[in-house]
Amino acid sequence: MKIDILSLFPEMFAPLEHSILGKAKEKGLLDIHYHNFRDYAEKARHVDDEPYGGGQGMLLRAQPIFDTIETIDVNKPRVILLDPAGRTFDQSYAEELAQENELIFICGHYEGYDERIKTLVTDEISLGDFVLTGGELAAMTIIDATVRLIPEVIGKEASHQEDSFSSGLLEYPQYTRPYDFRGMTVPDVLMSGHHENIRKWRLEQALRKTYERRPDLLETYSLSEEEEAILSKIKGE
Repeated sequence: MKIDILSLFPEMFAPLEHSILGKAKEKGLLDIHYHNFRDYAEKARHVDDEPYGGGQGMLLRAQPIFDTIETIDVNKPRVILLDPAGRTFDQSYAEELAQENELIFICGHYEGYDERIKTLVTDEISLGDFVLTGGELAAMTIIDATVRLIPEVIGKEASHQEDSFSSGLLEYPQYTRPYDFRGMTVPDVLMSGHHENIRKWRLEQALRKTYERRPDLLETYSLSEEEEAILSKIKGE
């Protein structure tokens, strides 16, 4: 996957050079390019200006953004604008973006954008109902969530297929050595070696956690007969 990032602060993206994403770059699975759009500003390197009609704050000017994107060699990429008014990012959105070969991220600052910038954009994305000082942190979050879904980025595909939200349910509890840690022991079923009992326990735990913490997810989740029976039992408790 090729990713181009437009930002006034490219140095903020150092975390993308490490861990899983850093290894993806080493394997040739990920190619990231950073573009400081201040370098393309015609007006004394100014990237912002006062809004027409008055108002608080400054807006990003269209010219630096347009000129920067025109220097990028891409073929019909998804162009993502980080915007609090955009579609809320979630796991299904990450899975959708992971199918793309090329992505461009536009990271803004100040009070907003000249509306004409949005003629370049295919996706306006928000992380939630809050405002950040810039789009860099949001871009990094989206890139991390997306790139880890690309085949071969994570060693075992099942590792992310069983993640919370990928299955539609929150993930079941997990344990590792030692068996007894400060009096807290691993559930006996996980030590039994009985694969079917372990599967049922994990399914019940995933349904229980989802029902208790994120019942809204169950409104759109298609329950199997087995899951309906388990959920009915949980609700009865």
